[in-house]
Amino acid sequence: MTEFFAGVGKIQYEGPDSKNPLAFKHYNAEEVVAGETMARHMRFSIAYWHSFCNGGADPFGLPTRHMPWLDAPDAMATARNKARACFEFCEKLGVDFYCFHDRDVAPEGETLAESNSNLDEIAKVLKGEQERTGIRPLWGTACLFAHPRFMHGAATSCNADVFDYAAAQVAKAMEVTCELGGSGYVFWGGREGYKSILNTDMGREMDHLAKFLHLAVEYKKQIGFKGQFYIEPKPKEPTKHQYDFDAAACYAFLQKYGLVEHFKLNIEANHATLAGHEFAHELQFAAANGILGSVDANRGDTLLGWDTDQFPTNLYDAVFAMLAILDAGGFTTGGLNFDAHVARESIEPVDLFHAHIGAMDVFARGLKIAAAIREDGALADHLARRYASWNSGLGADIEAGKVGFAELGKYMLDKGNAAPNESGRVEMLENILNDYIR
Repeated sequence: MTEFFAGVGKIQYEGPDSKNPLAFKHYNAEEVVAGETMARHMRFSIAYWHSFCNGGADPFGLPTRHMPWLDAPDAMATARNKARACFEFCEKLGVDFYCFHDRDVAPEGETLAESNSNLDEIAKVLKGEQERTGIRPLWGTACLFAHPRFMHGAATSCNADVFDYAAAQVAKAMEVTCELGGSGYVFWGGREGYKSILNTDMGREMDHLAKFLHLAVEYKKQIGFKGQFYIEPKPKEPTKHQYDFDAAACYAFLQKYGLVEHFKLNIEANHATLAGHEFAHELQFAAANGILGSVDANRGDTLLGWDTDQFPTNLYDAVFAMLAILDAGGFTTGGLNFDAHVARESIEPVDLFHAHIGAMDVFARGLKIAAAIREDGALADHLARRYASWNSGLGADIEAGKVGFAELGKYMLDKGNAAPNESGRVEMLENILNDYIR
């Protein structure tokens, strides 16, 4: 069988003093941190679309990457090659999960029946590789944005037939994800939004989107799929404004349409940037509302206005992410999926290893630092002191619902003025954080 990453062996942990570019300096899968192995904390996953389908094209240029698995006589042979390349890569990298769109793994046919048949055939290849390696999907999803039929959206399309086609495609993708033992299924509304308000019935489109998701919940029960459903927030691109703008918009949508119990969020760092938020903000909002499910680990570029999907290298972001994840109790069905692609200039297959090794190392460091911060309690102690007035007396009565505006007004009239504020100690806390990042 063809070896697509010839010359690259199993990536080993060699420690922080190693100068080997094909070795982990910080990620040691079996090392126990905060009571769990690193592998269990992170549940790293490879993005099938970026790693094995993305050739480095951008809005201004053609593909640049050399991907030997694409050197095949036809589309189905190429699909089989991609599957084998994926599992070879995951094995050598030591990653237990992968994520996929249906059209990543199998080509679109002339009809839905042909597309389904293609997907079934490649699913057999994937299942065989899974049985051989133990690697399985973190989650699956359907590509409801690339084909011209989805030009007006999928679940929010003005064309009822397109809604129908999207439902049939999602049903099949869910079946395959279930068959492959996927831990979850993601709904990303790539074109669930609008370009111009002049031709958009926003209320009707959002009602249709909710109907679509309720139908998916029903079908999930019918086929016995036990995985977690996720919605992935994104504010724009390719539409001008998407209905899944950010974590808060998604939560409001789920509440309005009675879907909260069925969905969690798959938070992506780069999408947070596009929404004008920090990655940590989106994670903390989701965690605070009990809907943090999984993470697309990447980064954007604040100087560029589009989704650059770069590999994560910022240690501060990794620390804040792991603090949020640990505080939320860690991953159950989700994980850290590297929804990222190598740079257009990085054209050799080995560059895929360099990118993932660096990203896994930065999150390993982030995990260890976050665990140390939590164990020492330096930030938690300050937070507790800052909100101490809510633990007894007036604050406790407000939280317990024992007082109204009348009682609050009388209390302050009798007291005369509010107690003075204490310093937020922002700079001190930043210094404490920097003491751990060294």
